[in-house]
Amino acid sequence: MAQRGQDRRAEETEEPRNSRLAIMAQRGQERRAEGTDEQRNSRLSVMLQHARERRLNVIEGQNHHQIQTFYAARTVLN
Repeated sequence: MAQRGQDRRAEETEEPRNSRLAIMAQRGQERRAEGTDEQRNSRLSVMLQHARERRLNVIEGQNHHQIQTFYAARTVLN
């Protein structure tokens, strides 16, 4: 069943594909426009929280690397 869908999309020319994707994008925009301010604020809050978590993960990774480097250098010097 899924294979037929893949075959159909593979045969699809670029113009109908672009049209289909444009329709999907338009529907997504319409759905977002229908959302209330509260829903929008909630989505933005989630996005902000994810960004904070990503930054924290990067910082934690950098700290871990610095600690490992410190102990490796200390071991070499001893």
